[in-house]
Amino acid sequence: MRPYQIYSDKELLQLVKEDNGAAFKELYDRYYQKLLVLAFLKINNQDDAEEIVQIVFVNLWRRRGAVKIKYSFHTYIASVLKYEILSYFAKKRKEGIVRDAVLNEFDLKDYSTTNFLAYDQLRNDIEKTICLLPEKCRLVFRLSRQEGMTEKEICEALHIAPKTAQAHLSKALKVLRSSLNQFFLAFF
Repeated sequence: MRPYQIYSDKELLQLVKEDNGAAFKELYDRYYQKLLVLAFLKINNQDDAEEIVQIVFVNLWRRRGAVKIKYSFHTYIASVLKYEILSYFAKKRKEGIVRDAVLNEFDLKDYSTTNFLAYDQLRNDIEKTICLLPEKCRLVFRLSRQEGMTEKEICEALHIAPKTAQAHLSKALKVLRSSLNQFFLAFF
């Protein structure tokens, strides 16, 4: 068993902010494979997916003192990955546009404002959808995804059975997936 394995993401992030490399490695070990799968599913290129995930973690280490997480580390790192993927596609698109511009003398467009607005809209849509969940379901979801609590911790805190916690999480994720499906189709 790794020594930092018992720490929550929130505790590990605090240690990372204090320049603890072992805590950073634990976060890396927890999330690398998940992020790699997500990146590969979006771009269908293993080498580029690995590079994107490495960039995510390198930037996390570089910005460790300035990282501020509103919800949970899981949502934060997933958002960072999403924007690295968007940046990847923008770069690929820009390479094609530059080629076309050289040939056709077109001006390049800056999509950073659009990307920021899309991110802001996504956050708002997620929050609205979460607010529509039944109270207990919403509470279990927030504790899990935004506070980084494990299922066992949630069961102990709310005095509920593990199956109940699983059912609430499954329902919340199902509602979020169906509600936000249109948003992701527009971007991916």
